[in-house]
Amino acid sequence: MEVLRNLADLEDYRHHIGLKKSEMLTLVPTMGSLHAGHLSLVQRAKEPSPEQPEALPAKVMVSIFVNPIQFDQPEDLKRYPRQEEYDIALLSEAGCDAVWIPDVKAMYPKGFATRIEVEGPALLWEGARRPGHFSGVATVVARLFGLITPDRAIFGEKDWQQLQVIKRMVADLSLGIIIEGAPIVREEDGLALSSRNQFLTPTERAQAPILYKTLLQVREKLQNKAPHSVLQEARQTLTEKGFSVDYLEIVQKEEMLVAKAWSEHTRLITAARLGSVRLLDNIGP
Repeated sequence: MEVLRNLADLEDYRHHIGLKKSEMLTLVPTMGSLHAGHLSLVQRAKEPSPEQPEALPAKVMVSIFVNPIQFDQPEDLKRYPRQEEYDIALLSEAGCDAVWIPDVKAMYPKGFATRIEVEGPALLWEGARRPGHFSGVATVVARLFGLITPDRAIFGEKDWQQLQVIKRMVADLSLGIIIEGAPIVREEDGLALSSRNQFLTPTERAQAPILYKTLLQVREKLQNKAPHSVLQEARQTLTEKGFSVDYLEIVQKEEMLVAKAWSEHTRLITAARLGSVRLLDNIGP
């Protein structure tokens, strides 16, 4: 596996890999502190794309960059876990072809003055609670796409809203990159894997799976009960069990607007704080 650390390394790699027309360069963008969820994206990237099954998935590149402009709280940026050597070892073992680890100056050189403003699926939920967050996400992803020029990119479905925002941006700007979501990877007790889970205390870690179990219960009840009463009851249950619920709602899969009924075109999303950790999760029908 090649470890690339600056623009010259990246340009040299892109110049020499010599992809054929039938081959794809697939990018897995990350902020590091990798876990089994990230590695599942790498494995997905090594498989043919459902959108172009005839194309060969020739090369897989992972980027590791903790993007400062998507953090609305400076302390959250400072606290974000970093484990570069361990990440490189994991990626090498997983069969990744190259990892790009730029610094802030490479991503945002002196004079950088452009931000992408996103609306549509970015307006509610995380967008409303974290002003500027999705603008920062869209800007860094567009910058990565411009520098790396991948044919395809894989994102985890745990950040469901982020996935919809990126899909919308790529479609609106006609970037010509295939965007795929990969299923959430969970612990045995159901907790969605996240780099921030390490900040849970032992007591909080024991409580955390309640969030996913609640989503499963809500999904089951929605088959026979009105959404409003089911969601209200679930929010109250989570509050009683120690969670501070930001939202728990049924939304349209792509537009992220509130949905009036549960169907194959919707997603159940939630964000809730447990101690110092904010947990996100979602499930489909």
